[in-house]
Amino acid sequence: MVLFVVCSLAETQWSRRVVGVLRHKGFLKDCPNGLLTEEGFIRIYQQFFPQGDPTKFASLVFRVFDENNDGSIEFEEFIRALSITSRGNVDEKLLWAFRLYDVDNDGYITREEMYSIVDAIYQMVGQTPADEDENTPQKRVDKIFSQMDKNHDEKLTLEEFKEGSKNDPRIIQALSLGDN
Repeated sequence: MVLFVVCSLAETQWSRRVVGVLRHKGFLKDCPNGLLTEEGFIRIYQQFFPQGDPTKFASLVFRVFDENNDGSIEFEEFIRALSITSRGNVDEKLLWAFRLYDVDNDGYITREEMYSIVDAIYQMVGQTPADEDENTPQKRVDKIFSQMDKNHDEKLTLEEFKEGSKNDPRIIQALSLGDN
């Protein structure tokens, strides 16, 4: 099963052959009607995170994959997101991540939105970080905002998010996992 996420080939980092293999070997095998529902997306995440509860996180990621907001992910949407998350450069990945965290799509990440994602991640992995300043979602959000919210307005712009993320070695390492 393919876990992550192209419309026109020009929008992806893959060749026509690779896109064809992804379509026929993975996506259409699991989604014969060509549509991946939110429930199906959650089931995929449950396979990869059996020790936790990925339901909330998978639903949040589904929202970003479903570009046209029609309640399902078409193959083209799937491949576009997969291309960015697995093969995009750091700036492309950060823009995609910003869209994930900006739950209401208003161009800012609030503490509440950040908490929603961080809490979902903690639920998904099923374990608490050992660091005292990150052992709860709220403490992690407080730490992120203290590092990234330069103007102290309680919301992160895309620029604050990108700059703060680029200055955090753990985030850069996580973003680089799919790089060749």
